[in-house]
Amino acid sequence: MPHLRVASVNVNGIRAAVRNGMHTWLDAADVDVLTLQEVRGQDEHLEAAFPGWSVVHHEATAKGRAGVAIVSREPALASRTDFGDEDFDSAGRWIEADFLLGQTPLTVVSAYVHTGEADTPKQLEKWRFLDAMTTRLGQLAENDALALVTGDLNVGHRELDIKNWRGNRTKAGFLPRERAYFDRFLGAVGEEITGVDGSVGPGLGWIDIGRTAHGEIDGPYTWWSMRGKAFDNDSGWRIDYHLATPSLAARAGGYHVARAATYAERWSDHAPVIVDYSY
Repeated sequence: MPHLRVASVNVNGIRAAVRNGMHTWLDAADVDVLTLQEVRGQDEHLEAAFPGWSVVHHEATAKGRAGVAIVSREPALASRTDFGDEDFDSAGRWIEADFLLGQTPLTVVSAYVHTGEADTPKQLEKWRFLDAMTTRLGQLAENDALALVTGDLNVGHRELDIKNWRGNRTKAGFLPRERAYFDRFLGAVGEEITGVDGSVGPGLGWIDIGRTAHGEIDGPYTWWSMRGKAFDNDSGWRIDYHLATPSLAARAGGYHVARAATYAERWSDHAPVIVDYSY
């Protein structure tokens, strides 16, 4: 069955990823669309890294920080970076590109949510981003559209998504309020959803492709701390997602986390997430 293969990965700096062996993975992956987070570079660095590919890029306001991009075999039909209120600096954290899935329009997003830090101004920026994301997800899902939000969303939604969830309940990335956003993102559309923090809001109806594919099991994790033996022990977090509208989720298959075979073979602290969308 014909399909569009979409992969997403936080590269932890595109120049470092290239030096560390990203192309060994990419050459074998047969990807059509690749969404990148934490690019930490300029247009010329992406063009050098992906010769022959089409590139759309949203660079962060502060050089050397954040940055999101979408690279593709075929040029995007259009791209957008508008996100949130005008006074909210979302540069380097949200980019959309339109493609065709067969003959049907498809919007693909590369998103990099703030890491945050509990009870600090960094967390306030994360709340603002998640609020803006809530609004935009509602818009993207209108009229039974095909839309896909990929990237490093920096929240482990459920206890299944973090190996050491008990030790992280008061830390950014697993705060009840953060997780409640995802309860609503993934809640049945039109229903009032009670989040894990007790808050109530409307469900948006998006589908977590990774959880749907793997069911009620731990992981599979997509990020591991550099500390200790986290990678070797598979003590990770599942914070990299493909979130799809229902019409697109029905076409999804082959979900795969491309975890490196050994620590030495990693080229980022995140693993790529790969999904095929049929048409």
